[in-house]
Amino acid sequence: MKTRAATSRAAGAVSVGRTVQSDGRQPSAWEDLTENQQTKARLRAAHLLEAETGYRSGDPRRAEPGEPRPAYDPDRTTLGQRRRAKVAELKALGREEAAALGLAQVSERTLKRMAAAWRRDGLLGCADGRWLRASGGHHSITEEVREAIFAVREETLHRSRMSMRGRERLIHQYVRESFGSDVAVPGYDTLRAVWREWFGPGGARQRYVRSAEAAKDASARVVVHRPGQVVALDTTSLPVKVRESVFGEPVSVMLRLALDLYTHSIVAFRLTPVADTAVDIAMLLRDVMMPLPLREGWGEEMEWPYPGVPPTVVAQFAGHRVAALPFFSPEIVTTDQGAAYKNHQVVEAERALGCNILPARTLRPTDKFAVERAFGALNSLLLEHLLGFTGPDVADRGADPEADAVLSQDRMEHLIASWVVGVWQKRTLGEYAPAWGPGEDHSPNSLFAAAMQQGGFALQIPKPDLYYRLLRSHFVKIHPRRGVKIRSLWYHAPVLDDPRYLQPSARGGRHKGKWVIRSDRRDRRTVFFQDPVNHERWHPLRWTGLPPEGEVPAFSDRNVDDLLSEVRRRRLAPRSDAELLPVLLELLGSAIPVEQWPTQMTKREKTARSRRAVEARDAEADRTRGSRDPASATDTANVVSWPEQASAIHDAVDADRRRSTAVGSPRPSPW
Repeated sequence: MKTRAATSRAAGAVSVGRTVQSDGRQPSAWEDLTENQQTKARLRAAHLLEAETGYRSGDPRRAEPGEPRPAYDPDRTTLGQRRRAKVAELKALGREEAAALGLAQVSERTLKRMAAAWRRDGLLGCADGRWLRASGGHHSITEEVREAIFAVREETLHRSRMSMRGRERLIHQYVRESFGSDVAVPGYDTLRAVWREWFGPGGARQRYVRSAEAAKDASARVVVHRPGQVVALDTTSLPVKVRESVFGEPVSVMLRLALDLYTHSIVAFRLTPVADTAVDIAMLLRDVMMPLPLREGWGEEMEWPYPGVPPTVVAQFAGHRVAALPFFSPEIVTTDQGAAYKNHQVVEAERALGCNILPARTLRPTDKFAVERAFGALNSLLLEHLLGFTGPDVADRGADPEADAVLSQDRMEHLIASWVVGVWQKRTLGEYAPAWGPGEDHSPNSLFAAAMQQGGFALQIPKPDLYYRLLRSHFVKIHPRRGVKIRSLWYHAPVLDDPRYLQPSARGGRHKGKWVIRSDRRDRRTVFFQDPVNHERWHPLRWTGLPPEGEVPAFSDRNVDDLLSEVRRRRLAPRSDAELLPVLLELLGSAIPVEQWPTQMTKREKTARSRRAVEARDAEADRTRGSRDPASATDTANVVSWPEQASAIHDAVDADRRRSTAVGSPRPSPW
């Protein structure tokens, strides 16, 4: 007779396979077994089914040769007899064979439990429970030790990076001082394994570990269920060398994207030759709200196709035919941790547009995964097929991508716009199927059209003065004769001579008594003054250093800084801004090549000249229409050759000399 202990051991050997697990464990699955364990489970099931039915397959219609055997013939034996015969057969097996199957100490009661498990779990019920025993857990980690581990974790987050040996000593110290020396603490290897299981391998930098821990409680999950609810902004370097003009030098440009996270529509993008600036980001947000004009060469298939609002109605509101690209007022804007995105001007622009700012966490690309994937799709579907493609890494770059560059910046902008409207918006995004249409194929256009049918569409096009309200603000007083001083330069217009503007402003609050002036850092030739009576009217104020006739090339904040630095270096004492013009023209002329000396211009100077020209053009386009003119999409519309620009500078210099000679005012000279 088998003892109670032996019966318990036998039961423990084969009783696991039950679906009732300990608390906190998910039910086991057939895939949890290895291939060898699955083979053993099938053999155990074959023995069990032969005892239960007389056939190893469990079905008389699939009987193997020689079945049923006499000891298991269901017509001549009972179930109990077959079970006892199976127990005797398994005991007659070799000890190693029976142990390999986990049936070395099987009994009739064991076969009954296996049969119940088979009816409940199928093949998994015949698996040895020791194959699926609970993993993890350490009996030596008591509640006191657990408390000490979490206390040390909280403490070391605010300290410099420590080794596991240092954490172990802190755990011992906490347990000894909090619970006494009688509480046992496990060894180093156990504490190291537990720390790794609970908090990960710990390979990150200490500052990033703290930021990630702080973001766990600060971040909230946002469920996107309508267009415009969340718009993600990001910037990357365009991996294609482009030319500043048809015959210009190859340069690198930056690509900025605005992606709607619900429809995955690229609602706005910009190409600029400079890194992120606050005004470019503010204008990108403005582009999200502006309809994209239908460009030259685009057919009817590229026109506004969404249901509910005919293209003619949208064209009447916009003033031009509108391309097939959604536009709306964004509610939440997700940005990265770049300094330009944290600029107070961008924050003020987002507030002016009524957006809520939701910055992504540091080194957490999953917060903007959709826009990151959009960059990857743009590279693989379009950019890598173009000449001048540089690739993601310098080591994978071609022999001379700059020599391969054939597209100008305008043509590249037109090409990307055509690809976005004609390909991206119609491309199937199967993995982004909405909750109401699982398994369906959708594109950004179909998702936006479905959202329009479900919730309607608010046809809102911002007013042209939105451009001015997104510019940088300056709170100044108006000088009776000189005008206003904006970042070291004086600006004036006849409108400022009105007596009502010579008095303090009626504004209250922090900037009490001051007037608001707006400036665009890309073009410092003019600033803008909002009429206090008609708020939709803006007065341009010209720099007092500009001549009354002719035009001076555009210059930016950087040129102004260089101008003031040069004036200080020469120790000049200009009596007015008009005396600064020769120095400015000299600085601008130094960055312009002439026909006789084409090799005197460095690559850095060429890039600076290109940036200045593009910034001025973008500022003019934003001021006039809020988006690029469709007619300016071609190369020839914006081509300004180097000799022409050099001639413009020389003409401006000659005009300034003639004016100085006529007036009789001497040039500023060094001490």
